[in-house]
Amino acid sequence: MSISVFEAARPVFTGLLVAVMVIVGAFVGHWAHGAWLNDHTPVQPIEFSHEVHAGENEIPCQYCHAWADRSATAGVPSVETCVGCHKGLSEVRGQPEIEKLFGYWERGEGIPWVKVHDTPDFVHFRHKPHIRAGVECQTCHGPVEEMARVTRRIDLNQDLRMPWCIDCHTEEQVANGRDCLTCHY
Repeated sequence: MSISVFEAARPVFTGLLVAVMVIVGAFVGHWAHGAWLNDHTPVQPIEFSHEVHAGENEIPCQYCHAWADRSATAGVPSVETCVGCHKGLSEVRGQPEIEKLFGYWERGEGIPWVKVHDTPDFVHFRHKPHIRAGVECQTCHGPVEEMARVTRRIDLNQDLRMPWCIDCHTEEQVANGRDCLTCHY
């Protein structure tokens, strides 16, 4: 009685087929996550609309993110900054989100904003040199003034990862005839 090579290898082929399907599935899942699902749009403790504040009311980014041109981080506005504007706007009192704001203020608490744009701890990014070089906030953060809720979407156009930053800096250097030491000395 003889057994063909194909019959003898059938259990191996089944396991191999399952392994290939798992690997292909993992790659497809990873690709689909990056292509469609990898956004970061956290729900904030107060539904703050950049569309209203930065868009309709044309409040400059650095009015609220006042530390961007002089500190390591752009920072978020204090409750006092928000209340300073909203205290004089009687037409907005009574709105649920505004009442949340005043609740934080009356309790003497800071608003626990959820970070949208963040870099890993090993990255030493600073807003200050970018602002001083005239880089618009939208270059990296997208059209925030059009966003009711700020979103960070990881895609090929704007992923705030090292290759994207290097590409931008390379284009800037070529256009202006500068090298890395112009800013990094």
